Amino acid sequence: MAVEDKVRSPCVSICALDERDVCIGCQRTGDEILRWTSMTNCERKAVLVKVAEREREVAL
Repeated sequence: MAVEDKVRSPCVSICALDERDVCIGCQRTGDEILRWTSMTNCERKAVLVKVAEREREVAL
């Protein structure tokens, strides 16, 4: 059985947290950024779903 590749970080090297503690570059919270390296792929995928929701909110 093949080992699943790690889910890659959505980081775009624009690192600044807004007033909601959300990065303006990747749309992760400060806590999500800090915990990313210790998350499972399942946890990372869940964060990416939240990131997509935040990106839609910003686009409105």
